[in-house]
Amino acid sequence: MPLPEAPEPRHAVAETYRIRHTTRYAYGDEVSFSHHMTHLQARGHGRQRIRRSTVVIDPIPAQRLDFADFFSNPVTYLEVRAPHRQLAITAESEITVFAAPVPDLATTPIWERMRDRLRVGHGSVGFPAGAVDPYVCDSPYVRLDAALADYAAPSFLAGRPVGLAARDLQARIHADFTFDPTATTVATPLEEVLADRRGVCQDFAHLFIGCLRVMGLPARYVSGYLRTLPPPGQPRLVGADVSHAWASVWCGDGTWVDFCPTNDRLADTDYITLAWGRDYHDVSPVRGVVQGGAQHVLTVQVDVEPLSGQGLRAGPVDPRFG
Repeated sequence: MPLPEAPEPRHAVAETYRIRHTTRYAYGDEVSFSHHMTHLQARGHGRQRIRRSTVVIDPIPAQRLDFADFFSNPVTYLEVRAPHRQLAITAESEITVFAAPVPDLATTPIWERMRDRLRVGHGSVGFPAGAVDPYVCDSPYVRLDAALADYAAPSFLAGRPVGLAARDLQARIHADFTFDPTATTVATPLEEVLADRRGVCQDFAHLFIGCLRVMGLPARYVSGYLRTLPPPGQPRLVGADVSHAWASVWCGDGTWVDFCPTNDRLADTDYITLAWGRDYHDVSPVRGVVQGGAQHVLTVQVDVEPLSGQGLRAGPVDPRFG
């Protein structure tokens, strides 16, 4: 089961959201058996409290397991053993996000000192000293190479605090890269994104993470949702919201700071966390294997309703995450 949530912060500015995320598969032929792993229930953490969370599957699976993965994310595993032509997975939740204290990035540790400390076996939060830290190593979608080191180098000046280096890197990615949902797929290699200077939030998060890791610093991938306001005079479009991705940087003393290179922002109450891991591979919303089915059509509908009445729509976020 997921780890217990952290105590609710006192006297914190907060926003509460009601979220509905539905993933539907329509198969061209009968599926005799399917099994899937989902990351669709948001995790609780120091500034996020889960008020309610359910996952409903149609058809009802023959087996369902709810547990926490290696990174303590809530996971639902399901097996549908009866023949079926469609599958719908609907996650509903109510979540309160609290404002994090605005970090003073200038007081974070010098990046070289942090790198050297990690090299001698002092792991980042959640991983014991002497362990190989998964947030520093290669991962399926973040392969470390010389091109990443070359791009990262201008941000990591000698003696610079890690928070300021990450902030500079975030601003550079935002300025250097164009948001283009047609330029990449989930499987586009990071080296291609770096060469073409185009992509979406997943790509920019992976690039940001790779640049930190190639310098010997821990960074993790965060999946979730981003609240943005509709254009003036336009209503919020129900069911038209989308998922988002950003990155989190280890800044020492038990502190992770969330950076969004897509929008050149630090995460605040507009950012709702679903899960985190090494990269997209660890936290993909739904993945699985089916027997039969021929071709299929995938549709994803997401609705994120701020209970204060503020809308969610627009802004550069990635519609491909389902």
